[in-house]
Amino acid sequence: MGTPAITGSGVFTPPHTITNDELVAAFNAYADRYNADHAAAIDAGRVAAKVHSSSAFIAGASGIHQRYVMEKSGILDPEVMHPRLPPRRDDQPSLMAEMALDACHKALAQAGRSAREVDLIICAASNHERAYPAIAVEIQSLLGAQGFAFDMNVACSSATFGIKAAADMMRAGGANCAIVVSPEICSAHLEWRDRDCHFIFGDVCTAVMIEPEERAQGPHFRIHSTRCATQFSNNIRNNDGFLRRAHGQMGDRRDMQFMQNGRRVFKEVLPLVVSHIAGHLDEAETSASTLSRLWLHQANKGMNDFIGRKVLGRDAAPDEQPNVLQNYANTSSAGSIIAFSQHSDDLPPGAKGMICSFGAGYSVGSVLVERA
Repeated sequence: MGTPAITGSGVFTPPHTITNDELVAAFNAYADRYNADHAAAIDAGRVAAKVHSSSAFIAGASGIHQRYVMEKSGILDPEVMHPRLPPRRDDQPSLMAEMALDACHKALAQAGRSAREVDLIICAASNHERAYPAIAVEIQSLLGAQGFAFDMNVACSSATFGIKAAADMMRAGGANCAIVVSPEICSAHLEWRDRDCHFIFGDVCTAVMIEPEERAQGPHFRIHSTRCATQFSNNIRNNDGFLRRAHGQMGDRRDMQFMQNGRRVFKEVLPLVVSHIAGHLDEAETSASTLSRLWLHQANKGMNDFIGRKVLGRDAAPDEQPNVLQNYANTSSAGSIIAFSQHSDDLPPGAKGMICSFGAGYSVGSVLVERA
């Protein structure tokens, strides 16, 4: 088979927005309620008082100004502090599949393809709605695609790992037209009552079309090479895997939601990512100076600025390393694909760029592409 290429992409953006100011008002009301309810224990030193959050703290710590979510009323209710997402009947489409259909149709339209031409779907996401049947198979059915489909979870690196899997299968002749789709309902896995992380995540879904380059219907990005790596760490962890809290079925176990040791993650992940990108460029016999764009995982502005500086040997210009997390927040595996989808059309033929994601695992995935 020929060289695989990204021929289309699509982004589904949820209908609701939560600004930092809205989020802080809800969190601080919850903190005041908690402190009042536990006043005696706090005075006795048995319980730590909840500290207020602020919009300035959030923006300074992350670069985030707002986030999109599938449901906001529960998140902003100090008595609830999680999205209200009613469980769906077995004869109803899953929420992830509904999100995926929108993003997939946009990617198909951009690629000039119909759903019946698709013979591989990978649902690559960090937070899956159920264990089985696979969400990808449901998407395949609702979309009217052919071939086969499967789910993949490598946390925030799921999309780039999915692109690698699809590209490798295409090179081997196992697929002719693939979609890698990443519906992320991060709001249902975030602990909105924790000041250190209550602002981090948002919801979204992305999709990319991958085909042999010779079949491309228009402008596309040739996939030169892909590289993936993992290294086990407990510093980012989620012991649940489903949306039980959002469905009102979970108790008060803190370890069942997103948890991270932020300082250790920052210290350990950044060298790992910089080394990974450098190794990928060496393997591809490509210099960092030839890269026109870095589409990085949208986790934290400070992390991305650091990575860009180390990879390029200087501060990256805004158009060289586009950020979207100020509007979308951290959307797990979808973040780097949002950046690619929204900031790639302006590149001229011959321009090279790298999509790179990283996160729990630890995991790092990178995709070296060239505008064709």
